[in-house]
Amino acid sequence: MTHMNGEVTVREVMNREYVGASESDDLLETTELLIREDQHPILVLRGNEPVGVATDRDVLAYIVDGGDPETATVGDVMRESIPTIGPDAGLPAARDRMATRSAEFLLVTADGEPLGTLTEHDILSTARLESESTDVVEQPSPVATTGQEATTDGMQSAAEDSFDSQGICSACSTFTRNLASFNGQLLCADCRDV
Repeated sequence: MTHMNGEVTVREVMNREYVGASESDDLLETTELLIREDQHPILVLRGNEPVGVATDRDVLAYIVDGGDPETATVGDVMRESIPTIGPDAGLPAARDRMATRSAEFLLVTADGEPLGTLTEHDILSTARLESESTDVVEQPSPVATTGQEATTDGMQSAAEDSFDSQGICSACSTFTRNLASFNGQLLCADCRDV
């Protein structure tokens, strides 16, 4: 479902899994679930209607401000302002929405129903994959070498690959210079070996 001008849509890269909670849910239990499921953020729902959002950062801020996590509910830490975007929007529009709202994620909704979330990481991963697929068509760009000249095409493409493959591993969230696409995720060498 790519846009007419060929740009990737939010629907293609959004994360369809999210942690849903109600305002009265126990904060510690919900945060444990967030960590266990490696999800971000907690979507606060009344029925199926999104009414708020909370991230690990909101939970930490609540504790730092003297809140008691033992008795707290999700409603105590949630933000009522939810940055949303439609599933058919392009990624540049999503990037702009995140920047103007200073948001680390967007809630993807259609007709008020939550479909999933879109994070900065989702957008960056897609931008990297897009640039890799267009590099195949373009002429190879000159490679900056460190003292030694890249004499063969093989060495040149290896140098390009290692430069393009730096980023954050989808599995362990470690910044690395050795990412590779594996089953649709960008993984570091350690996570690919598992």
